[in-house]
Amino acid sequence: SGLTFTLLPDRGMDIWMASYNGMPLTWISPASPHAPDYGQSWLRLFNGGLLTTCGLTHVGPPEQDNISGEQRDLHGNYTRTRASQINIEAHGDSLRLSCVVHEGRLFGEELQLTRTITLKRGVPEIHLRDTVTNLGDMSQPLMVLYHCILGYPLIREGTEMVAASAVYPRDADAKSGEGTWDRYEAASPNYAEQVFFHHVKADGDSTASAAVLNDQFGLKFTWDTENAPYLTQWKNTRQGSYVCGIEPGNCIPEGQNAARDVGRLQMLNPQDSRTFDL
Repeated sequence: SGLTFTLLPDRGMDIWMASYNGMPLTWISPASPHAPDYGQSWLRLFNGGLLTTCGLTHVGPPEQDNISGEQRDLHGNYTRTRASQINIEAHGDSLRLSCVVHEGRLFGEELQLTRTITLKRGVPEIHLRDTVTNLGDMSQPLMVLYHCILGYPLIREGTEMVAASAVYPRDADAKSGEGTWDRYEAASPNYAEQVFFHHVKADGDSTASAAVLNDQFGLKFTWDTENAPYLTQWKNTRQGSYVCGIEPGNCIPEGQNAARDVGRLQMLNPQDSRTFDL
């Protein structure tokens, strides 16, 4: 199909480098892929790549829990967690890879994610299905966001984002770019990142889409909004770190505290499961 990509089993089976007919699709951080290390901050371990999964109980800035006092790093622990039970199966023209990722601690959350990646011969698509199950005996926060990291030459001056959505700027920096959220500019020094929240429109089977397009090619994301109703757009056209994100999820990157305060924090009850399709 011309699509080539690299998976990282010790980083939750996230997708690192990806290219189409030799053309890179993603931004990757210098010297990556980095091995998981709980002694380093999330940003120092950030690989970039086509998919960095954020969660499973926290997505957003570092914070101290307003109730328990627990300290949480940026975007949670998932991407530092090793996949196990890795299995590859071929079925006719399809190839299916599956694995299990467990995020838990004694006397704390016990969440298990089963990830299945399906490919069809000759078709340049990646189908990802994640099912998260609460194996514990207490309800737990569930925050999952798919950080799809794009870079040059897919993202460059003149690239456009297309989405059927109402758009809300996160802060004053994003407000200044509200009229150009869908157009990507040339790299510039000291650019302040802009983040937009999209209230997406889904079709009859609860599917939403977003795409980034330039004059040569494009990349389209499609996901099921039943369990992932949010879309975050990250624009960072800063010189030297020109990287942008398309980020479907069941949350926006605001953290547990803020989500709980406004009633957006989703909870997963004991033995219940939630499935995400992208």
